[in-house]
Amino acid sequence: MISMTGYGYREVQEERASFSLELKSYNNRYLDIIINLPSFLNPLEPVLREQIGKRVSRGRVELNVRYHELSDSLEMRLDEEAVDGYLSILNELREKAGIVEPVTLMNLQQVDGLIRTDRRIDLEQVQSAILPVLNEVIDEFVASRTKEGEATQADIMNKLERIAVAVDRIGGQVESIEQRVKDNLKSRFAEVLGDEIDMQRVYTETAVMLVRFSVSEELERLAAHISSFREIALQNEPVGKKLDFLSQEMNREINTIGSKNILQEVAQDVVDSKDALEQIREQLRNVE
Repeated sequence: MISMTGYGYREVQEERASFSLELKSYNNRYLDIIINLPSFLNPLEPVLREQIGKRVSRGRVELNVRYHELSDSLEMRLDEEAVDGYLSILNELREKAGIVEPVTLMNLQQVDGLIRTDRRIDLEQVQSAILPVLNEVIDEFVASRTKEGEATQADIMNKLERIAVAVDRIGGQVESIEQRVKDNLKSRFAEVLGDEIDMQRVYTETAVMLVRFSVSEELERLAAHISSFREIALQNEPVGKKLDFLSQEMNREINTIGSKNILQEVAQDVVDSKDALEQIREQLRNVE
């Protein structure tokens, strides 16, 4: 069992650059990968997304990449066409306005776009540096999810055992439930008919009521669901959706038992089972 919350981080400083990778995740029904990169590294996003997707199948996963070139990677150049255009317009404006002073460097410095900067980045080199570190971060990230998942699994299995014990106790009350039904029917017939009780009718009505109040089938299905839950929970793969479906089926059977129940002892076990199952379903929201 693997948790959907995890964390991994690495910080690297090389001769020409320093960078850090932070990977974290939260609960989500599906896999949603969010990658935050400096704009000049955007072409690397598909590669990074692919690497994460190979190891994670569910959850909202965020990768934050910070990258800083230690050597000068900015190339500055003059946009000559833009300079000529601005000079022409400024001189025309000066003449129209009757201004004697010539256009100065100060005038041009206030105009955006005359000096352009280009960042010289070797993306292949950056990718070669980042990918091995990303794999280390993913290893740490997966390890943290696995560790938390193990703790979650132990807690879920303890609560599942509570349900199994309650189901066994309810099963031990089946005969009491049937006897209570028979006694209640005999008592009602006796109140209405006195000594003239038609036992054949009593037996017929008893059979009908037993079908109505019997919980044997629900207990059998619930026991099967518990067994399946145990097997799936121990699988070394994403099991969150399967277990969530099983917990819904278990909840349906427990509710049916509760609606049919006529014994106080069974009512308490139903309440305990529903409480344990609700806690399990809460935990499953964090299972991959």
